[in-house]
Amino acid sequence: MADAQTRPFLIEKDPDGNFRLTVRTTRYNSRGYPIVDRELHEQIFKTAASAKAFARDNFGAKAGEYATK
Repeated sequence: MADAQTRPFLIEKDPDGNFRLTVRTTRYNSRGYPIVDRELHEQIFKTAASAKAFARDNFGAKAGEYATK
């Protein structure tokens, strides 16, 4: 089984041009298979940098923990 490495913060651009932040948590079942839970944050951001700053300030995000896909 391949080791799934999911970055905990996903920043995506919506059709209106705003950025949205999804917080992902990974847990493993009894056989070691990764299960990823996703929670879309309600706040809308004008730039990706402001979404990163929000994640850093509120969730303790560090460089390299962001994904765009």
